[in-house]
Amino acid sequence: MYIKTIKINPREQIAIKMAQNPVIVAMYLGCAWAWIQSTHGEYLIGVGSYDMTGPAADVNMMGYANIEQNSAGIHFRLRARTFIVAESLQGPRFVFVNLDAGMASQLLTIKVLERLNSRFGNLYTEENVAISGTHTHAGPGGYLQYVVYSVTSLGFVKQSFDAIANAIEQSIIQAHNNLKPGSIFMNTGDVQDAGINRSPSAYLQNPAEERAKYPTNVDTQMTLLKFVDGASGKSIGAFSWFATHGTSMSRENKLISGDNKGVAARLFEDWFASQNTSSSPNTNSTVPDIGELVKKAKSIKATGGKDCNQKTSQGSKVRKNDGSLFVGAFCQSNVGDVSPNVLGAFCMDTGKPCDFNHSSCNGNDQLCVGRGPGYPDEILSTKIIGERQFKTAVKLFESASEKLTGKIDYRHVYLNFTDIEVELDNKNVTKTCPAALGPGFAAGTTDGPGVFGFQQGDTKINPFWKNMRDLLKEPSQYQVNCQNPKPVLLSTGEMFDPYPWAPAILPIQILRLGKLIILSVPGEFTTMSGRRLREAVKETLISSNNGEFNDETQVVIAGLTNTYSQYIATFEEYQHQRYEAASTLYGPHTLSAYIQEFKKLAQEMAKGENITIKNPSPPDLSSVQISLLLGPFGDSPPEGIKFGDIKEDIAFPKRGYFMKGDTSSATFWSANPRYDLLTEGTFAVVERLQGERWIGVYDDDDLSLFFKWKVDNISLHGLATIEWKIPNDAISGVYRLKHFGAAKITIASPINYFTGASSAFAVQ
Repeated sequence: MYIKTIKINPREQIAIKMAQNPVIVAMYLGCAWAWIQSTHGEYLIGVGSYDMTGPAADVNMMGYANIEQNSAGIHFRLRARTFIVAESLQGPRFVFVNLDAGMASQLLTIKVLERLNSRFGNLYTEENVAISGTHTHAGPGGYLQYVVYSVTSLGFVKQSFDAIANAIEQSIIQAHNNLKPGSIFMNTGDVQDAGINRSPSAYLQNPAEERAKYPTNVDTQMTLLKFVDGASGKSIGAFSWFATHGTSMSRENKLISGDNKGVAARLFEDWFASQNTSSSPNTNSTVPDIGELVKKAKSIKATGGKDCNQKTSQGSKVRKNDGSLFVGAFCQSNVGDVSPNVLGAFCMDTGKPCDFNHSSCNGNDQLCVGRGPGYPDEILSTKIIGERQFKTAVKLFESASEKLTGKIDYRHVYLNFTDIEVELDNKNVTKTCPAALGPGFAAGTTDGPGVFGFQQGDTKINPFWKNMRDLLKEPSQYQVNCQNPKPVLLSTGEMFDPYPWAPAILPIQILRLGKLIILSVPGEFTTMSGRRLREAVKETLISSNNGEFNDETQVVIAGLTNTYSQYIATFEEYQHQRYEAASTLYGPHTLSAYIQEFKKLAQEMAKGENITIKNPSPPDLSSVQISLLLGPFGDSPPEGIKFGDIKEDIAFPKRGYFMKGDTSSATFWSANPRYDLLTEGTFAVVERLQGERWIGVYDDDDLSLFFKWKVDNISLHGLATIEWKIPNDAISGVYRLKHFGAAKITIASPINYFTGASSAFAVQ
């Protein structure tokens, strides 16, 4: 018998032994990871980002509860931005997702976790996944599962929900696939003039000795994390937390927008890209002759509508998402009473400051409106507040030198907030209440006034509104007593028809990244509420541990995370019943309940325990959702016209060309943008002529380009208008505006994709 000798190299020998012995596998991986950590960084880190822009027509926006505020175009696109951090391949890890959305949604969390489970098994669960909203009030609604949050959106909007859920999933997949050894650096600093307290009279109800501990009635600190690839030394992302409302865009705005935090993210990511580009896009140092540019532009006419395919708009996208781009996210914190309208609130009729205690004008809440720094231009105000956050973030990013080290850990629990026993400081025991809203809620805020006939601070309900309330649901006497001194306008916690009006079971969560503690809260804590929670958790961590936690421990609040349950005011603010207190669902001791339960989680984390009782999970109400918003039934252009044809071409200035700061625009015959959201694509592009080729240089993700959609009042056909406010850094040349869209002739027809371009024009 002939036996062939086989030589096995050392690497193959190790592989065979590992396959035969799991203990050797663990030892080998442990040694390998120890070597990687010593040479490439403390953690495994990964970032991801994905387009979550929802329907740009007909869908009510989430935030102001203004039934007339339906989407009609795009200011700039919305994104889900994610980071994952792990101790090792097999060690603990957590996921943090930042959404350009009004808030997280319990139904989103449930469905995304189901998708992650089918893909990754038990790697990512409710325990270690946090999904947080920036609180923009300019994103499509209809993605939450409780009635009170979907009334103005006419119920559940599947297309809106799917856009966000898909973006969360895809951004997590990107971050997971990008995991690599790296380091995380932390830095903190103050953001100047990006927020004021919109309920200062309520803040003054807090004890004077407590207020004296702080220099301002809002938190100005930004906490930033910088993620650095251990092998290349290149930064891959930055996530920051800072409190200011996403209400720079008003309740009259109808363009989808990430508001000021979305602006900050766009500026940060573009800044980073410009810092890491080897050459400037304007390589020609000579200014082209304007006469030649005009002559060239005049020779190029509008293209007319043309057929294209589903991917055509993605090919024209300026920032193509291949999963390798730098991710810069601006997350929300204890934002409850913080407004970006920093000039203050004034009466629209007199121009004088509003009433201090009620934020009304001679009793009229609708006349009292806050002013942003760009007043009366809300687009400018949005940009300015975004720039202030962006500039602080850049400083912190460039100077970040404190490397985070230590454990990754997390704790999570569901709680029925309608019935929590709360032990107060005086040792008395009380309870939280079923959810309810007071009349101050209906009054709205200086960021977005509410219904006529209400004022912030109201402690009585007039007979008309009381009768209207009772037609829906008269509150129980228990509820009336429990919520006191809040008069119950809507007893949402006692309303279950056709399905629950408000959440009862809420998640709270703590994430640990070395010395950084992130508190995931399912609502909007006011400034002082957030301060109390942070201090209580930090004190608990320090007192319950053997020295691992100390005064250097950094605690941040991630607001509007995992689900949404409106506001959390302090007990003292609750007595004043301004908007935030009237929207504190579970009664006067809501904050005390949060502090009590977070302290329990913090104590477990500090002691390395995980003994929290597993409580019932929140319900999945997807099967009972009502959807009353009708979809588009089919579009067709006027006779003899194709989609993409020009209705109104470029209107040239008298000089015959455009200068920087001018606005060029063109209007196209188009179809409802709900037929296809063009995810990771664009409805609008500015193209520049380079040689004989048109190159996309701006798209609907740029702050200078606006896509607007409407139905023509005369013909009842759809129109898409593209407006380009020519930025100061635009290159002199020949340009045109291009539109992409999708249409169905009937509801049963296949989707047809089309495009069209304006006549060319010169920019000097």
